[in-house]
Amino acid sequence: MQLSIQQILQATGGKLVAEGRRAISQDLTTDSRAIQPGCIFLALTGERFDGNNFAATASHQGAAAVIVSRSIGEIDPACSVIQVNDTLVALHALASWWRKQLEPLRVVGLTGSSGKTSCKDMALAILRQKYNAEATHGNLNNHIGVPLSILRAKPSVEAAIWEMGMNHVGEIAPLCKIVLPEIGIITNIGSAHIEHMGSREAIAHEKCSLARALPNHGVLIYPAKDDFAGYIAAQTDARCIPCGSSESPVRAEHIRCMNSSSNYKLCIEGLGSIDIHLPVLGAHMVDNSLLAAAAGWQLGCSLTQIAEGLRQSNLSAGRLACYEIEGISLIDDSYNANLESMLAALRTVAALEKPTRRIAVLGQMGELGKHGPEIHHLVGEALCDEEFDILICVGESNQNMLSLSNAAHQLSVHHCPDHASSAALLRKIMQPGDVILFKGSRSAAIERCLHLLHPQLKNTHHA
Repeated sequence: MQLSIQQILQATGGKLVAEGRRAISQDLTTDSRAIQPGCIFLALTGERFDGNNFAATASHQGAAAVIVSRSIGEIDPACSVIQVNDTLVALHALASWWRKQLEPLRVVGLTGSSGKTSCKDMALAILRQKYNAEATHGNLNNHIGVPLSILRAKPSVEAAIWEMGMNHVGEIAPLCKIVLPEIGIITNIGSAHIEHMGSREAIAHEKCSLARALPNHGVLIYPAKDDFAGYIAAQTDARCIPCGSSESPVRAEHIRCMNSSSNYKLCIEGLGSIDIHLPVLGAHMVDNSLLAAAAGWQLGCSLTQIAEGLRQSNLSAGRLACYEIEGISLIDDSYNANLESMLAALRTVAALEKPTRRIAVLGQMGELGKHGPEIHHLVGEALCDEEFDILICVGESNQNMLSLSNAAHQLSVHHCPDHASSAALLRKIMQPGDVILFKGSRSAAIERCLHLLHPQLKNTHHA
């Protein structure tokens, strides 16, 4: 998107304190390390940083305009300077203004405790069979990332799917006011960010901000088997489409999960059925694909277009990617972890054809607060129930998982203080026929263990 100075002033209510001569020819950025000649630099501020400090440098690096919230250093006279009261508010105002310029636009808003990005990737692949479609870039799904994704949308876009995350109360509703979704997808209600939210009920209420934001003529899509399915449906006046149960209008039949893919028959009420090949393993990924298929259905995609989109789905890195190296199956699900995604990953490995051994390389799950011991205890139980043979805990993993797992005679448990020691241990113990799962919260960066084992895989990971 390319804005004019007047449009920025109109959208933000800012003041032009210096008028430069450079034409705006590039997108807006909030990253002073990514300045391109002709771009707009917006100086965000936070508790530990102040983008205003980098505005002058941005001007000398070729920025056409800088948006700041206070007086700054010596600016290149070729660069325009716009001053606003609050740069984050200005970012939201710009995104909201641009979103309205994109009409008519078919928009899917998406949130949930886990599976958001995978569902987004699948939905985008489906929508691109019919539309010029765009989606959230990478994991830009917070109060900064969502407006940046919207501002990157080109005027020619016909459909978009924008992912909205949160970790505190009151974060999703303001994003919905910018996104203006016609269709909403809630992937699930889990325990992610429970440290800040306090309970799953509070998480459900916050996630359902999306449901409450939908227009009466809109559509809400959610998993029929979720604990909070009834609550989700009650939060909206939009039409509801529960997915995944045997009575659902969108469901999967004859599911067959293999080592690197899943096949099933997709059935959509009133549309028919079609065989689906999903190039990713895991029953929970089938569930995500049903939500994506429902969105495609509601936006007019045919069964053939939905099937082809799912077949072409290219999931973001670190989501159940499977690599076969020297007879050993390496499953990279390292992008993030909460209780629900951790249990789903363990079940996915357990459902594979019986390997020589099942090995889990796990980092701790973050943002659990007082619920940490209980949740890590549940993971320990699952490791035993799913008959894993070896557990390698990396870093400061919760002791409840360690102690419970140690109590199970069939499970050999190791604690490694860092990535290097876990990779060294794996080199000693792994053997052909093993299946090794790598998973942990983003802060645990468990993919480093995998990359130390096989550096060639580093280029496949972009988290």
